[in-house]
Amino acid sequence: MIDEELLEILACPACKGPVELQEEWIVCQQCGLRYPIRDGIPIMLVGEAQPAKPDGGEPDTAD
Repeated sequence: MIDEELLEILACPACKGPVELQEEWIVCQQCGLRYPIRDGIPIMLVGEAQPAKPDGGEPDTAD
């Protein structure tokens, strides 16, 4: 879905930490923010990010 080379150069816009691909999310390994991927495009905007749930489950998507 996301090119490995792109994933290597992406960083969390909130804390500048490294990120990894988890299903349909780009997840920061430092602060835990999750950025959605829509139509194959990572939306790396802090306003679009969701925190990971404390239990490690998927973030809430209902608004």
